[in-house]
Parts: sequence; C-alpha cells; structure tokens
Amino acid sequence: MHTLDDLLATGVAGRTVLVRADLNVPLDGDVITDDGRIRACLPTVRALIAGGAKVVVTAHLGRPKGAPEPKYSLAPAAARMAELLETDIPLAKDFVGPSAAETVAALGNGQVAILENVRFDARETSKDAAERGALADDLVAVVGSDAAFVSDGFGVVHRKQASVYEIAQRLPHYAGYLVSTETAVLKKLTVDPDRPYAVILGGSKVSDKLGVITALLPQVDKLLIGGGMAFTFLAAQGFGVGSSLLQEDQIQTCKDLLAHAGDKIVLPTDVVVADAFSADAAVKTVGVDGIEDGWMGLDIGPSSAANFAEVVSGAATVFWNGPMGVFELAPFAAGTKAVAEAIAASPSFSVVGGGDSAAAVRTLCVDEAGFTHISTGGGASLEYLEGKELPGIAVLED
Repeated sequence: MHTLDDLLATGVAGRTVLVRADLNVPLDGDVITDDGRIRACLPTVRALIAGGAKVVVTAHLGRPKGAPEPKYSLAPAAARMAELLETDIPLAKDFVGPSAAETVAALGNGQVAILENVRFDARETSKDAAERGALADDLVAVVGSDAAFVSDGFGVVHRKQASVYEIAQRLPHYAGYLVSTETAVLKKLTVDPDRPYAVILGGSKVSDKLGVITALLPQVDKLLIGGGMAFTFLAAQGFGVGSSLLQEDQIQTCKDLLAHAGDKIVLPTDVVVADAFSADAAVKTVGVDGIEDGWMGLDIGPSSAANFAEVVSGAATVFWNGPMGVFELAPFAAGTKAVAEAIAASPSFSVVGGGDSAAAVRTLCVDEAGFTHISTGGGASLEYLEGKELPGIAVLED
C-alpha cells in the first residue's frame, strides 16, 4: 500500500490532490458538538498544504436521501476546518457540478477547498457499480486526470462507495496518515497483542456486536459487556430485565456464547434502573436479580464499574467499543465515565473504537491523552477486528 509519504516524496507542488476525509461530525442545529473527526484529518491536509498541493476535500455528513438537504450541508465542517487551519476554505455548492469545477479551478498552490456533501448524489451509495463508477468519472473530470487520490476517511473504508472505492480505481491512490495509523493500530490488536488482553463492549444491541464477539472470544482474556446489550445476556442467565432493552431472538445465542466462553465473559452484577427513559425519572441501583417490572436498566452500577475498572487496570491491551449506559443523560453516565477513566489511567496499549465511545470520552471530559488511540470509525474498526475485508483498504493495496 502506498502512503501519503510516498506521494509527498514525488513532489506535489501545483498538483491537485483529492482527499476523502471523514467530516461526519455530530451537530446540534448548525453547531458542531464534537470536532474530533475534523481534527483527525488535519495532519494529512497540513502535510499537503506544506507541499504546495491544491487540496480538494470530499466527504459526507449524515444520511441524506441522494439529494441536497440543507441540514446535511458540510458548511459547519468547512468553517471549523478553516478555523483550525487558520486559512480560508471555500465550500463548493455542489459535488461534481459547475460550482465544484469552478472552485477547484480557482485553487492556488497550498490552498484547500471542500466539495459539498457527496451523498447529495444518490450514485455515491448506489448498489450498482456502474452508477458509482459514473460518479467517480465525474469527480475525475472535476479534479483532473493527473490528480492524486488520498484516502483518509477511515470511518467509511468499510463501504464500497464511489468516493472511497471507485475513485481509487481511477487515480493514483495513497493512504493518508489517519488511515495508515488506524490500520496499524488495529493490526496490533489482532496480531499477537500483549496480554492480558481485555475487550469492553457496550451499546444497545447484541446483534450489532455478534460478529466481533465471535471473532474476539478466542483471542481475548476477558470480554466485559455493558450497555443495553448486557440485558440480553442477563436474560440468557435467567434474570428478569423489566422494561430494559432486550433482543429476545438473541437470547439463545447469548446462552451459547456464555456456555463456550468459560469465565472470559464478564457481565454487570448491578445496574442503575429508572422508571422512564428520562433524566428526570426515578432512579435507583439494584442487583441484576432485582430489576422489577416497569423499570429499565440504563447504566451499569457502581460495583460493576469497579469490577470492570479492576480488570482494565490489570490489562496490557484494551479495546473499548460502546458506552456502558445512556451517558448523554447525567444520571446514567457514571458507568461509562468510570470505565473510560480506568482505561485512561492504565499503562495499557488502549484503543477506543470510535463512534459513541469516542464521543463519550469528549463529552465526559476524560483526558484523551490517556488513550493510545481513539479511532474515528466505529463500524470500520469492528469489521476490521471481525476479519472482514474493508473495500476502501483493499482497493489501496491494488
């Protein structure tokens, strides 16, 4: 796989370089609530600016239905990137239309422009390879056939999409610094990790994590399970879970996993329950054998958090994906914060698997410096650990 350093070594002054970044940041209206993904792409963009390239950034935000939707405009991301880079960054009004062509043509050496949300064009995510290829061809027409392509949006490399996959088949392609770092870190988790190796999984559904659980169980020393998915495991052990999130069709699967895992799987022993999904609900902590009808578990309890933290403190390698509770609501944030702080305080090789876990670190003000790596791609990191081929990585290896 060729890297950004390989491209820079050839000299990029005056050359157009198309960068597929991940600018899919969370918004409250038009205010960015977590700019982590924007910051993560800056090393690649800065290196290209320093080399004198004409940098064209392409990205998506949200899930528009193949047509422009103002609420999914990249305008807030473009403004934030401009602020962080301390430079003007024009945002084209379209992706491969007249505005995109004019914006790219106006770029000078060492300047940056952003094209509007690629998912405003339905061809980006089409199941039809020919349609995706046509969009990639249109993009090549905008940036020029002598342009180079740098893949730096790790959060989308598990998708076969036009701006990720087909464009790399049409231009000389390179892995940006973020993609190179992400793949190197995840490889270390799968190839002879230092032991003890602990994995903490949370989130809502067992079905979302079943692939990674199955793949990791033979490799890990401990697999700690919290979040909504824990209640299906608790139901598999015969406990009543009240109104907690439950996937009844996964109970037998959880029974099978528990039967084959020995003492590897660690479940909560107490939980924080509420009589409604609300920050203003009545709240109490109970043992996992004490969840009453009409009450729902929304966080792991303090004893569980302490137990999880003890496992983490003794681990040499830690991977965490998924919050322990509904951390966005103050009464149910303590479990996630305790686990995050325990990981950050440990001397382990620690990886936060993107998505809600990365958002929790920042929302709960846990020191990011305590983690070896915070991934930008939750889904991509999980699929990598499952052993699946990631199209956006495989195409760079051609």
